Amino acid sequence: MAADRADLATPRPMSNGAVDLSVVVPVRNAERIVDDCLASIIRSRPREIIVVDGMSTDRTLDSVLRYPVKLLSDEGRGLPAARLIGARAAKSPLVALIDCDVVLPEGALEELLDEFLADRYDALQAGLASVSGPGYWGRALVAHHRSGRSKDWFGLVATIFDRKTLLEHGLDEGFLSGEDIELRWRLQRAGAHIGVSRRTFVTHRFDDTYAFAQAQWLADGHGSGRMMKKHGLRGAWLALVPLVAAARGIGFCLVRRQPQWVPYYVCFAVFNYLGITRELAPSIRPAGNARS
Repeated sequence: MAADRADLATPRPMSNGAVDLSVVVPVRNAERIVDDCLASIIRSRPREIIVVDGMSTDRTLDSVLRYPVKLLSDEGRGLPAARLIGARAAKSPLVALIDCDVVLPEGALEELLDEFLADRYDALQAGLASVSGPGYWGRALVAHHRSGRSKDWFGLVATIFDRKTLLEHGLDEGFLSGEDIELRWRLQRAGAHIGVSRRTFVTHRFDDTYAFAQAQWLADGHGSGRMMKKHGLRGAWLALVPLVAAARGIGFCLVRRQPQWVPYYVCFAVFNYLGITRELAPSIRPAGNARS
């Protein structure tokens, strides 16, 4: 499955000194965070930056248009569609998917590309160093993501892809969240060489409000529920994940004498299961939560 990239043993600077890599950045109502993301990407000098807007209603586009990017729209189709729209428009055979809540440290993109090429990956995600503001919920999300097993799961937050591999396998646009897990399953079944870097890390930013955390939990639950519907018995074990993750987290809290995070894990489990239930039984979904 791994693409033949013998002729790409090292990153190739273009005539203008840029690296032959297309970067795709989906955005939606990201006016507070998009500047730092785009500025960090520009420092890496990729061949092009493609921003795909999800019909933002704030001043996101005002910020985006200050940078030398190609701007596209997903016309409200959602994050999986935005990523694919950007990948289809890319000019490079290699595509980096970078979420707008990511900031690239100096040299990180080049280091990730070196690793991708040297080890002949089809897709390689950077390691994620989570950070947040001073609020309880953001700090709890950071504590969870830094200690949970999900930090080692391949995803799409800051990931370099062989463009042909990404377009061949695509993303399921029916997912609000969890499309990365579903894609990982399909790539693994196809024998693709994918992974998470243990040496190149990027900064992954969380908001620190309860509303943000709740939206994360509900979205994760939706993704798990959709995986169960799509993959049947193969996905049924995902029903246990919120309970196991919450129990593991609470156990660590007690062992480490950090009881302040226990309420977080209780809420994590409750709203994950609410998201799963809403996806499996859509008739109970509140009207205000209907997908756009």
